[in-house]
Amino acid sequence: MSFTIPPSPPARPNRCQLFGPGSRPELFEKMAASDADVINLDLEDSVAPDDKDAARKNVVAAINDVDWGKKTLSVRINGLDTPYWYRDVVDLLEGTKGRLDAIMIPKAGCAGDIYAVDALVSAVEAATAKDKRIGFEAIIETAAGLAHVEEIAAASPRMESLHLGPADYAAYMGMATTHIGGTQSNYYMLSPKEAEGERQVHYADPWHYPIVAIVAACRTHGLLPVDGPFGDFSDPDGFKAQALRSATLGCVGKWAIHPSQVALSNEVFTPSDAAVEDARAIIAAMDQAKAEGKGAVTYKGKLIDIASIKQAEVIVKQAEMIAAR
Repeated sequence: MSFTIPPSPPARPNRCQLFGPGSRPELFEKMAASDADVINLDLEDSVAPDDKDAARKNVVAAINDVDWGKKTLSVRINGLDTPYWYRDVVDLLEGTKGRLDAIMIPKAGCAGDIYAVDALVSAVEAATAKDKRIGFEAIIETAAGLAHVEEIAAASPRMESLHLGPADYAAYMGMATTHIGGTQSNYYMLSPKEAEGERQVHYADPWHYPIVAIVAACRTHGLLPVDGPFGDFSDPDGFKAQALRSATLGCVGKWAIHPSQVALSNEVFTPSDAAVEDARAIIAAMDQAKAEGKGAVTYKGKLIDIASIKQAEVIVKQAEMIAAR
């Protein structure tokens, strides 16, 4: 372990973030009644330019009037290169009554982007004597964002999570695809030509590197790493496969852009009863080993040590947070 110990991430469930356009207020009650841990009301990509003002008013009213229960409530503001974002921030903070938890910053490209929003939020909070500090989420969806991912993660004490935005990321990187997340048909390897029989096709994960970079930045600076959307909501198997890959790489949750994806995301990012039972048994086995003066012990035919305890504690902590919700 480094002498510099990373801070802990926010202690809250973040298995699924359900998105809904601010221009569709008829969806808000249904979103509040869903099983998503986080609700994101969107003022950006899902709202047409002519509807921005109305959507902002809808969102402010919904934050005040809808019963969101214990869900984390966040609003995705417009990009900093638009004329909308400053009004998003001012109206959200001046018009809401304390229920808003976070602001999501799209297309974050550098620490300066986070600083700009932080300065405006801080000024409005001071002017309105807000007691509750608004948290920040940021989306990594540009080449600049990926290149500066660690400085973005460290840019403000308000930062709580980083997310991959695969659609814009693909566009900014010049990737030859129009699919949002998941396996890409042209991104594959063939088995060696010298091998006997028909050559096998092996699909790779084009999102592996940005997800690993986001997870590393988050774990270094005490944020929650979250995978973004999977565009084809008629493909639950594809969604689940992507979510499982993200979970394996360290993400704590994934976006849902359709209600049918909420249960899938919760399933993937909720430790199974068997996994929790195993984790508790590993911790107990290591406690016994420690009492006997041993640094490692065998459990189910496998060697477990101090690192095994840390892995097990992650699973148990996640299960306890979900149960408490």
